[in-house]
Amino acid sequence: MLRYGTAACQVDQPNPRERSEIARNTSRMLEMIDMAVAGYSPFMDIKLLVFPEFGHAAPIYPTARALLAKLTLPVPNEHTEQYCAKAKELGVYIQTATFLEEDPRWPGRVFNTTCLIGPEGLLYKYRKVNPWLPWETHTSPHDLEGYDEELFPVARTPIGNIGVAICYDWLFPEVLRQLTANGAEILVRVSAYMDPWGATPPMDWWTVVNRCRALENTAYVVAANQGAALSHYAPFSWPGGSMVVDYEGRILAQADPGPGEKIVVATLDIEALRHERQRRVGHHTLAHLRSEAYPVYGHRFFPPGQLKGVENHTVELNSRAVEAVKKRLAEEGRL
Repeated sequence: MLRYGTAACQVDQPNPRERSEIARNTSRMLEMIDMAVAGYSPFMDIKLLVFPEFGHAAPIYPTARALLAKLTLPVPNEHTEQYCAKAKELGVYIQTATFLEEDPRWPGRVFNTTCLIGPEGLLYKYRKVNPWLPWETHTSPHDLEGYDEELFPVARTPIGNIGVAICYDWLFPEVLRQLTANGAEILVRVSAYMDPWGATPPMDWWTVVNRCRALENTAYVVAANQGAALSHYAPFSWPGGSMVVDYEGRILAQADPGPGEKIVVATLDIEALRHERQRRVGHHTLAHLRSEAYPVYGHRFFPPGQLKGVENHTVELNSRAVEAVKKRLAEEGRL
């Protein structure tokens, strides 16, 4: 179980505008799971499958109130139940595409949420901590007053310790460092990276960031990117380029850049990764980390707990929050 295949699965489906249309996307991703496991069985046992951000629905409406009326779901839901059944049937782990999640504990709020599901059932749900401001009107759990759940959960499974972060989260190295500190050996990226920040120069942020996060944390990266054509997920086009990277930052496999459904597979060797983490003295960034040397983290930037009540979350609200932080940093001489 410590040497097995993983599949980064990118999708190209019309974006739902109503909840009733989400089932179509779920059905197709379940078919892709079957295809990956059966199709690559002569070469490897696929045990971990990863899907992109917004594979169930994207936040196409400009306010949280509109999303709650049209596209949000509780988690777990009927779709996660289907993934649970598929994971149990095939003995695999599935990092789902994201849901726009509603939660009665936080009325009026929308989370961008992915679930890790295995033969045991739903192992964790991760809510995007860094929404892509200003356009994403879902809520960061960091911003909620009184939020008391783990921001960066890690699942300890028979195939290794798995943690996930979503798309823009990966532009913050602290997110992946915290997942690694929480025990992650496999860093999963569930993403909807649009052009031009894709897998081709001169703006190949997708590839650069995935490789850098792998080597700086001595961890595998399995990254599934949205592969939708402009006609499916306007106003952006989506470059795909889904990939698997080893703990040295080497690309093990990558889909050709460009839209379309694609499945890219590679072998993960968790025993080798554990050996390197235990054996190394040089290039051991976790053992070498001088955390107290960086007083920047003693300062507050984007304030936690700023969202109170049920104010409608809008693009305008996001823009005001960003401008307030910029103004304060400028006044403090830190911008």
